[in-house]
Amino acid sequence: MWKRAVAILILGVGLAGLTMVAARPSANADGESQKNSASRGEQWLRGIPDGKTAIVDMTYAINDKLPAWPGDERTFEAKVNATVEKNGYFTRSFWMLEHYGTHMDAPAHFPPGNIPLDKIPETHFFGPAVLIDVREEGAKDADYRLKVTRVEKWEALHGRIHPGSIVLLRTGWGATRWPDQARYRNMDAKGVMHFPGYSVESAKLLIERGAVGLGIDTLSVDYGASKNFEVHRVDLPAGLYNLENLANLDKLPEAGAFVIAAPIKLEGGSGGAVRTFAVLPPAGR
Repeated sequence: MWKRAVAILILGVGLAGLTMVAARPSANADGESQKNSASRGEQWLRGIPDGKTAIVDMTYAINDKLPAWPGDERTFEAKVNATVEKNGYFTRSFWMLEHYGTHMDAPAHFPPGNIPLDKIPETHFFGPAVLIDVREEGAKDADYRLKVTRVEKWEALHGRIHPGSIVLLRTGWGATRWPDQARYRNMDAKGVMHFPGYSVESAKLLIERGAVGLGIDTLSVDYGASKNFEVHRVDLPAGLYNLENLANLDKLPEAGAFVIAAPIKLEGGSGGAVRTFAVLPPAGR
């Protein structure tokens, strides 16, 4: 029964989003195209339990050895409260920073954003993935910031970014440098970090397009040398959230995937750990 209940829940929440991913601009007046898209979306979801639909986990497992923001000395602690040998069962308690490992920044993280983690609309946690690949640019310039022209290039290939999309910036940082903290931070002799990120201009364009979240495979959506978190100060007050330290972006296509980002429901949180998945389109689609 529980499997059926979970399937119904997933179908109810995610079908509209997967339909949107599967949709094509050639929809005709009688709605047949929309019906076919809904059918494809349902097939994707029903294919998850039997392995026909691939799932990518974009989340790093949490422990006390993950690359952390400079100055964050105490990041994660876990304590065993009961053992099988002594108590007949196993439990732990843990403590961690809100912004550590794969996590979500809530709008309240930077004023005038005022939406805490537990008040972000649930519908924003489900959306089509827009994957912008800047590995080549980042390899040439560690301080690279996503340009508006690069977003427009993606749209020229895949169509205009749909409202409700979750934009992911693939810099290659996670795939080649995680979990080596020194290489991941890429800090120079003056203590300045160097890694790619979004630009204010590209963030503003993505806000105009109706994106609900910005994600990246580095420590921050702002490039490493940023001094005032300028992208945070633009997208969070606009109601978007950020996904930082994402894993396995190299396994996602540039278009056609669907993201599920489920943060811990931490009351009043400025952010928190998030389990993030990508549902991939069927092979050959």
